[in-house]
Amino acid sequence: MAYSVNNPAGKVVEGILNDLPSLVAVAVVDTNSGMSLASHSNSPSINPDTAAAYNTEVVKQKQKAMSALKLAGETIEDILITLTNQIHLLKLTENNKFIYLVVNSRDTNLAIAREVLRTHASSLN
Repeated sequence: MAYSVNNPAGKVVEGILNDLPSLVAVAVVDTNSGMSLASHSNSPSINPDTAAAYNTEVVKQKQKAMSALKLAGETIEDILITLTNQIHLLKLTENNKFIYLVVNSRDTNLAIAREVLRTHASSLN
């Protein structure tokens, strides 16, 4: 457990854990630095802090692509990555943060996961 409920990021992680207790991993990430502000993993094979740094690059590359395509007025709401057995969801906020969530695709409904992230992302704004 790498979070304290004494800050907004830690409260978000705790709230997501309460809503999706079977999640694989979760982190609140600073998009500018790639640093994890709070994280938790239920799997010894996934380090959400390491994943946060790599997924920051995913977000930055998508932002560059949007700029190159001149998609003015558009913002990224979330990025979905589906693996064989997992769903990786990156929910961006308005203040240069994102929530990184990993769930088992057989145990979690994507719509529910998105709604949980939307609800908790608003408390980071």
